[in-house]
Amino acid sequence: MSMAEASFKDIPELFEVELGESLTARTESLSTFRELGPPDLCHVVKSTGKAGTRDYGSYHYVSGVDASSSASLAAYINSLTYAIEDPGTWFAKGSAWKVRNGCYCCFNAFSRVDIRVDVKIPGGVNAYVIDLRGERHEATAEIWQETYVSALLRAILYSDDPTYQLDAYRKLDPITSLEAEIRFLQAAEAVFMKGWQVGSDPEIQVATVVSNHLTAGIMKYFGDSGRYQPVANLFEKLSAREPEVASLLARSYIGMNEEVKAVQIMAAAMKQTPQSYTSYMFNAIFSARKAVNCAPSEFVTWEKLTLLYIELGNFPSALLTLNSCPMFTFNGRDAHHPITPARVHLPFQKPIGDILPERTKTEDDEADPALLRLPSPGLRGTWKRAYGLLTKLVSRVGWDDLLRIRSEVFVMEEEYRMQKAHGDIQKVVNESKGEDHVNGDNASTRGMKSGSREDALDVVVPIIRVSSESDRDAEEAEGEATKAAVDGDVKMNGTGFHESVSGVDRPQPAQAAPEDDLQNRPQTPVIESSASTAATTSFSNKRLCERWLDNLFMVLYEDLRVWTIFRAEVAHFKTQHVAYRKTSYEWEILADLGMRLHHKEESKEAYQRCLDSFSAKPWAQLMDMYAEEGDIQRSIQTAIRVAAYQWADYGEMTYPTQIARAFFKLGQIHGHAKISFTLISMGLPESILKIMDSYLQYGKTFKVEGYDF
Repeated sequence: MSMAEASFKDIPELFEVELGESLTARTESLSTFRELGPPDLCHVVKSTGKAGTRDYGSYHYVSGVDASSSASLAAYINSLTYAIEDPGTWFAKGSAWKVRNGCYCCFNAFSRVDIRVDVKIPGGVNAYVIDLRGERHEATAEIWQETYVSALLRAILYSDDPTYQLDAYRKLDPITSLEAEIRFLQAAEAVFMKGWQVGSDPEIQVATVVSNHLTAGIMKYFGDSGRYQPVANLFEKLSAREPEVASLLARSYIGMNEEVKAVQIMAAAMKQTPQSYTSYMFNAIFSARKAVNCAPSEFVTWEKLTLLYIELGNFPSALLTLNSCPMFTFNGRDAHHPITPARVHLPFQKPIGDILPERTKTEDDEADPALLRLPSPGLRGTWKRAYGLLTKLVSRVGWDDLLRIRSEVFVMEEEYRMQKAHGDIQKVVNESKGEDHVNGDNASTRGMKSGSREDALDVVVPIIRVSSESDRDAEEAEGEATKAAVDGDVKMNGTGFHESVSGVDRPQPAQAAPEDDLQNRPQTPVIESSASTAATTSFSNKRLCERWLDNLFMVLYEDLRVWTIFRAEVAHFKTQHVAYRKTSYEWEILADLGMRLHHKEESKEAYQRCLDSFSAKPWAQLMDMYAEEGDIQRSIQTAIRVAAYQWADYGEMTYPTQIARAFFKLGQIHGHAKISFTLISMGLPESILKIMDSYLQYGKTFKVEGYDF
């Protein structure tokens, strides 16, 4: 008998080469889990019960299962016994394969242990704990409570994370009733003071009692539906024990549109805990500066101050503050150690999956190398957030003014070289004068003497030319594009990406590196050798630009260059009345580029042109845009496609998801009844209508704003 006959009907699974190898790999990986841990692992052994027939082991990942007791985890494994594929012949009584036993693994992020439940069918249930050394321990009530909260946090925070992809990962609803929600709040209150143990987002350097994955999960769960009252009640009780919780309480009241009460809470918290930076994370320059002083090593405090300077139009201060941001190494989500499966079983989800295009690779899945080489999509963590601030800054002032502000606040490389040459001249002059001096002249008086200004001006300052083949190729391509624009034409380079005058000047390096480093510096702009004819620059009001920010300027330059060329091509083809063609993948890259550079309308147009490929991102982005605009018809049409992609990846959960957020946003404007009537009027198949209506049923159960009109 083959593995195909032993497969589950609608549940994804990976078959093992050796029985139990997935459990062994998880045990070996326990010490590498840093924060919340990976999704739960469910391992089963299937057998026919006949002599001479080999048993098969398979496993899949899952989140959203109630992990409050061994009975609830055993119930999930027991439910799998009814999911094995039927033989498909009319004379067969049923599948010969049965689930003989199973093991459910759930990581406890608080105590850093793995709780496991072994189930024998028929037979008993055995629950135990595996520590980081692989040793067994007994599971206590406290361990179970921590495991329950850990499982819920993973289900909430991993629910719609586009960067976290796993094969055979099944996502279920973590909370399905008001009773389950109350139990979650009670458990969260019990373990709240230990929340820092589960880690925090990559932008937070040190997890605290109010900045961690526990508080992030609570705020995400209640914030996505706009139901801040239950979480405000929780934080009211906790703030009596821990004053720093006042910042979370204030955020809850702001979400409830009670800004006056939030300000009063924050004012009282500042007096009670003056050294807590979370109390100062408020939309005011004074409080943002205090937050920076209280936590100078945290990125989020500098980010908030930079954002406020941008909003106030103080762009030089914004750039200087951005330069001071501390940057951290990015650590992604915890994941299992990958093992090669003997067979991958990913069943097709019907009928909602029928509306999706084929997964086969076509020409539409290819893209121009110039677009694929863009470095900005690879930014993560603090670098991604810092780049977001830089793009916001350039969207407000423009590229030319940004370079001007940059040269005003930072020491430029040419200035550095002139200053260095001036210092060398000064040293030579001082040494020559020192030879003629009489006794009494010492090092301190020599250091105070300076060479003449005329001497410095007459000296040729050597400037090292640093370039690479890619830089020269880019310059030649830009030169050809400039010539073409002068002639009124648009040329095409060797890769097929149209080039035209970009109007974006390559930025000069903002600071000089040591001579040895300069030779190895990547992507350094070319500066031609020239004679110094300017006076030595005063550095009293300028600072050195951090290397990472200098690199981000180069990343921004690449984005702006490609975007400007793209828009120039579109304008040219429109004037020529010729269709402008790109592959679906290229349109998606350009749409993402437009979103990064804050060109929303142009991005929407690009997303609308890449809907033929097998990709959920364009539909999801359009759904969010239409929901912001309050367009019910288009929001629902795009939401159906997003739901299809979600179910195709075995995301069977209703909330918290991107679709639920979009529906609840529409519900605040139009009410859930209008959304329901629109769904019915579209004449959808019963199965698809049931899936889409589940989001409204969640709103009705939990009384989300708009459910009653």
